[in-house]
Amino acid sequence: MSGDVINLRQFRKKQTRADKEKQAEQNRTAFGRSKAEKALTKALNEKAAKALDQGRLEKSPGTAAPREGFPDRKKP
Repeated sequence: MSGDVINLRQFRKKQTRADKEKQAEQNRTAFGRSKAEKALTKALNEKAAKALDQGRLEKSPGTAAPREGFPDRKKP
């Protein structure tokens, strides 16, 4: 039953460093972009939103959807 002896203080420090490096990598991908890259992404998102809105079907102002309970129907 011989295992490796582990110093918990050193293990915790090593784990903390690894967690910080992981967070730094995420921050580099999220915030480490140039102004031109950010502008390009923003323009592409706006273009996609505009294309989506152009395909949206809208009802004309003169036609209203029937209300719940069909009030224009006469009861027999």
